[in-house]
Order: sequence, then structure tokens, then C-alpha cells
Amino acid sequence: MDDWNLIQKIAIYALPVLLAITVHEAAHGYVARHFGDRTAEMLGRLTLNPLKHIDPIGTVLIPAIALVLGGFLFGWAKPVPVDTRNLRQPKRDMLWVAAAGPAANLLMAIGWVLILKLAAGFEGSSYQAPLNFMAQAGIHINVILLVLNLLPLPPLDGGRILLSLLPHRAAHTLAQVEPYGMFILIGLMVTGLLAVIMQPLLRATFGMLAWLF
Repeated sequence: MDDWNLIQKIAIYALPVLLAITVHEAAHGYVARHFGDRTAEMLGRLTLNPLKHIDPIGTVLIPAIALVLGGFLFGWAKPVPVDTRNLRQPKRDMLWVAAAGPAANLLMAIGWVLILKLAAGFEGSSYQAPLNFMAQAGIHINVILLVLNLLPLPPLDGGRILLSLLPHRAAHTLAQVEPYGMFILIGLMVTGLLAVIMQPLLRATFGMLAWLF
């Protein structure tokens, strides 16, 4: 795909990126509602309509820049609002709410693997190459979002999962990091440390998918 122009790359990546980010966010909202919080539903965010979740920078600009520069593709959507006060057992339930997004990405990655295998059946057809590349893009972006979001850094999902698992005192200390979490993440990315951290986790996840299928 390296010799494809930007328009071709966007055409291939648009659907997988929109699905990966939209379903990730919607999953948080659906699980929050299951545990008693209807905030996302009341604000119209409990939907698979990507227009409700698109963040101009995280969903459009950053992925486009990553495609142009050839870096690893990632992005984000507008976070689905969750009011922990409405959860029946906030500390316990928030673990499942936070885990729902990465779990959705894992399921979508598996779905794209199955589509990739399906594309092999179209050998010689004009549909094979686009479907094959789109499936690869879907696997790629969902695995990256899965691994990235599971890093134990608030406000990432992994950080929120860790907050649910830690004792109250330790959780309170970690929660103080949240206002600076995105700055820390950007710093890790700029210095290259984020790639160093993620590469072995990405290899392990891709390896698991290859072993399963």
C-alpha cells in the first residue's frame, strides 16, 4: 500500500477507522447504561452514528497526518460521557465500562481477520485487493487502539481499569495523574518511548490473532 496515493489510502482506511473509534465509544455508553448510568443516552451519544462521535482533530486530522507521514495510525473520538455517581457500584462497575472499549476493538480486529480470510476466496476478482487492504487496515487500527487504550495511564481505559482494581488510597493517588495524562502520552509519542512500549505488545497481539486464525 506504500505506493498508493493519499486519496486511495483514505478510501481504504476511512471505514475501519470510523468503525474502530465509533464502536469503541458506543461500547462504553452501552455498558454504562447496563450498570445504571443513562448519561450518554440522554445526550444522544448512545448510537453507532459516527457523526455523533467524531472529533475533528482525533478522528480526522491526526489519522490523516499519520497516513501522510507513515507513522503508526491512531486517533480518538469525543469521549462518551459517563457519570460514575449513577453506577450501582461505581468502583466495580467502572472497570467494565472502561474495558468495554478495548473489548470492542478486539472483537472488531477478529471480525476483520475473518473478512481477510474471506477476501482470499475472491482470488482473481477486482474486489480482492480493496477488501484485502481494508481488512488489513481494520486489523491494524483496532489492534493499535486496543493496546494503546489498555496502557495503565489515566484517562486511557487501562488507567481507569487500574483505578478500579487498586485500593482506594492508591487509586486516589493515581487519579491525580489524570489531568496530565494526555500530555504524558504526547510526550511519550514525541520522544519515541510510546513506540518502544507498544511494539512488543502489538507484536504479541498480532501473534495471538495469527495463532487463533
